[in-house]
Amino acid sequence: MEKQVINPWTWQDRFGLVQANKVTGAEQVLYCSGQTSVDEDGNPVNVGQMREQALQAIDNLETVLREAGFELADIVQVTTYVTDVDAYLQAAPAVGARLGQAGVKRAASLIGVARLALPELLVEIHATAVR
Repeated sequence: MEKQVINPWTWQDRFGLVQANKVTGAEQVLYCSGQTSVDEDGNPVNVGQMREQALQAIDNLETVLREAGFELADIVQVTTYVTDVDAYLQAAPAVGARLGQAGVKRAASLIGVARLALPELLVEIHATAVR
């Protein structure tokens, strides 16, 4: 498998993002459901705390990836849905650091929404991974 980062510009480097990932010869593609800040029983945790919810969502995403034989570094695309864009932008450096330490080079979108599946949830992270 070969992954080629497509970046016609450099501004996205400040955010740890890429404009696109071109993948050829992938053996496996994993489409993950959106992950949120819930415990193993599906109960919301870190209520009212955007940063902690975002990091818990990454932890839950990593659990799903590992169960499928993938790792965070295999992520090529992330869509993050948030109920408060400004609050998420304050949390984003912690999320970016966590993903950057794992070697994630992702195409990404951030979308503000009125609410998520449960009213206590502030962030949901959807990802696609390849191997």
